[in-house]
Amino acid sequence: KFEDGTLGLALNLEEREIGAIVLGEFSGIEEGQPVQRTGEVLSVGVGEGYLGRVVDPLGNPIDGLGEIETDSRRALELQAPGVMVRKSVHEPMQTGYKAVDAMVPIGRGQRQLIIGDRQTGKTALAVDTIINQRDNWRSGDVNKQVRCIYVAIG
Repeated sequence: KFEDGTLGLALNLEEREIGAIVLGEFSGIEEGQPVQRTGEVLSVGVGEGYLGRVVDPLGNPIDGLGEIETDSRRALELQAPGVMVRKSVHEPMQTGYKAVDAMVPIGRGQRQLIIGDRQTGKTALAVDTIINQRDNWRSGDVNKQVRCIYVAIG
């Protein structure tokens, strides 16, 4: 934790210095400032309360809709389950873009990285795909519902 209360994640510990990622506002942080450990593993809240919300990297709401009720907290850095333990991806998720659905289908339940140059439609593709899942969600059929998590960096 930095002097102003901003959290950070220590990545490398040397005898006379540390390397850290700042997890919040960094304008008041300067080289050489003292820091203190929290004694806790970095964790985030989890639960249904996050559906439809906009949060920062630590799970704090930034959409002005108040606090988020969480079921529990989970460590941010976990060992991913092995491929054999995970549920298989065997059903396509319809994006609403026929060219994408036909040429590079996205499996329902898989993570998908969308990368490309500026102004090429990456955000539009992601948002349209999420919107295309709306009718499945409203059906109330848990076998059709898809939870879409959109993460933007940059």
